[in-house]
Amino acid sequence: MARLRIGVLFGGASEEHPVSVKSAREVAKHLDAAKYEPFYIGITKGGEWRLCEGPEGDWERGELRPAVLAPDRGVHGLLVLDHGKYEEVRLDAVVPVLHGRHGEDGAVQGLLELAGIPYAGCDIAGSALCIDKSLTYLVARSAGVAVPEFRVVAEGEEVDPASLRYPVFVKPARSGSSFGVGKVSGPGELAAALAEAREYDVKVLIEEAVEGAEIGCAILGSGPDLVAGEVDRIALSHGFFRIHQEERPETGSDNSVAIVPADIPAASRTLVQETAKAVYRALGCKGLSRVDMFLTEDGGVVLNEVNTMPGMTSYSRYPRMMAASGLDMGAVLDWMIELALAGTGR
Repeated sequence: MARLRIGVLFGGASEEHPVSVKSAREVAKHLDAAKYEPFYIGITKGGEWRLCEGPEGDWERGELRPAVLAPDRGVHGLLVLDHGKYEEVRLDAVVPVLHGRHGEDGAVQGLLELAGIPYAGCDIAGSALCIDKSLTYLVARSAGVAVPEFRVVAEGEEVDPASLRYPVFVKPARSGSSFGVGKVSGPGELAAALAEAREYDVKVLIEEAVEGAEIGCAILGSGPDLVAGEVDRIALSHGFFRIHQEERPETGSDNSVAIVPADIPAASRTLVQETAKAVYRALGCKGLSRVDMFLTEDGGVVLNEVNTMPGMTSYSRYPRMMAASGLDMGAVLDWMIELALAGTGR
């Protein structure tokens, strides 16, 4: 049987470029060579698309062939510049291992839709809803899921520091990981936090600080058939959880440890998993996502955020949660590609 030709998109022009490259390295290690023929498309920090041998090494500096995803469905893949001529490379499916802006916001999903190429993960609408935390909260709340109290600060809008009840979190509305996120303990800290958040997005969220344990749940699947990975808990020594911003995250965080399976009661575990599935369905997620929540002292669950292409690095939460439930990275990738090829309603 011929191997499936799988495009792996990685890198990107967002602040999460380095994380995406590390995620792609793990994907490359676990793609079954007997089933798949991978084509690695690295996107430089400047947004240039290049066909390369893989995400290992200094791929951005090597001799790489420019490549574009053809919106012409007759090509069904890439146009690769080679010695002054374009070569067509047909792809069966694409795994967009891209995080944050241009990767999880519906942009690359729209490009793949135009090209008619099946792809892993959420579609345009689900990606756009989940990248914008204010829209995520509105939809989840309408589905009966508890969310933090929040307000949106538009571009150029001034906020009266005395109008808030502290502490609060200030966040870019549409940014990945915890880039630009700040905890504000009093009125004097607000202006600096808003300025930092606006470095990543002109639309900013101010939300209440929820008291509770930080909990995550990995979800895989589409429609009624969803698999929930083991729940994890972020144990903090101080401060707040800031992922992917340590100097050497492979060696661990300077203030947190992810405990999986989470050390919480069985009833809480079930509630977290069922809430994660409800959020996933309400937002129209497909393929995979990681749903982050707070488990409050009274046993309730409050939504934090949804990551539609969670980190796949050696130290990331999503693969660890899935592995704890019995699905290794190879099995997760197989499932993601199978769902992409099945169309998942697209």
